[in-house]
Amino acid sequence: MERLFVVLAVVGLLATLNALRPVVLTPLRIPGFFPGWLTAELAPQLLLLHVVFVGLFVAGHDATPVGLVLAAATALGLVKLIVDGQRAEGVIDDAVESGLQPYGVPPKTDVSRTWPQLVTPLRVQHRDVVRVKNLSYGEFGRRNRLDVYHHRDRPPNAPVLVQIHGGAWVIGSKEQQGRPLMMHLAARGWVCVSINYRLSPRSRVPDHLIDVKRAIGWTREHAADYGGDADFIVVTGGSAGGHLTALAALTANDPEYQPGFEDVDTSVRAAVPYYGVYDMTNELGTRYGRQRLESLLERMMFKAKFADDRAPFDRYSPLVRAKSLAGDTKIPPFFVIHGRNDSLVPVDEARHFVAALRAASDAPVLYAELPGAQHAFDIFPSLRTAHVIRGVERFLAAVHKAHASR
Repeated sequence: MERLFVVLAVVGLLATLNALRPVVLTPLRIPGFFPGWLTAELAPQLLLLHVVFVGLFVAGHDATPVGLVLAAATALGLVKLIVDGQRAEGVIDDAVESGLQPYGVPPKTDVSRTWPQLVTPLRVQHRDVVRVKNLSYGEFGRRNRLDVYHHRDRPPNAPVLVQIHGGAWVIGSKEQQGRPLMMHLAARGWVCVSINYRLSPRSRVPDHLIDVKRAIGWTREHAADYGGDADFIVVTGGSAGGHLTALAALTANDPEYQPGFEDVDTSVRAAVPYYGVYDMTNELGTRYGRQRLESLLERMMFKAKFADDRAPFDRYSPLVRAKSLAGDTKIPPFFVIHGRNDSLVPVDEARHFVAALRAASDAPVLYAELPGAQHAFDIFPSLRTAHVIRGVERFLAAVHKAHASR
């Protein structure tokens, strides 16, 4: 049992160190992501379990001095992760309060009902929210289905949010992501729409974006059925969904991506991409993980070589798009959110994308770079997620107020 205690203490310390400073070496980057992500976002729960675990071994006289030293280091690391999660509040508040000056800064909202969800973070629901499942918005079966979340009282003229899941454009579904944000907003009267879209390699560029735009068109047509305001639709998503969120906002009503529904209004009032992939053509010269991404893009998404014709890659790159839109008054407000510890998508992509947006647009462009945050940090409720949700709500409330006053 003493040996088991040391082994478990070593595993716990390695997981904690990986969460504090993620592995970015290519062979270990993907397998290292999952334990680091879970450890960072579940640090309070893991600290409690850690204390119980150590206490049991101590009570059984199976705790060795070496194991106790390792366990103490793990506990300190988990405390650091909890502090980093709490630091998101200040980062988000600074982004909102400095970026929304042209619109006016809404007060902080009450998130007291969010904290109990930390006890059961994998069970995201709210008693006032109704979910309508598997509505069809297109011809491609389950990949063209969506879910609608709305308040059971259906308040009229509610603002509407469209959620786009991630998964490297090859996996994922509408049930898996964005639920903490959607539950929070729907409980406060919003209508939230979570969509599926066609995936690679069966589908290729630009099928993903076409489906997103078709879903926005469906939402505009049917929002009123659920109490939503068809004239106020915003879009959000993470990772590949963050990429598609940015593209959807930057290509409003572009007929290239609306075959057969060119006259449908697919514009959005604001975009909130989380940890998105913005640099599809490696404008930044990024090194880590780039070879794997380029292989994914060429083999599975574009089914073409970048060296043969870069034009399709440029058109599908939010960073290139933003740079080409200088002075375009149609760019909506953005709130870009990225984790500083993201080991899958370099934080430099978010920084440069924000700089390009700010150079191109007069609309507010907010940016929050979260200390200690990994990729996909918002999948389930956590300290960090609660603060981010409140900041996103304040941003969207300001945009909604500005829209209503026109």
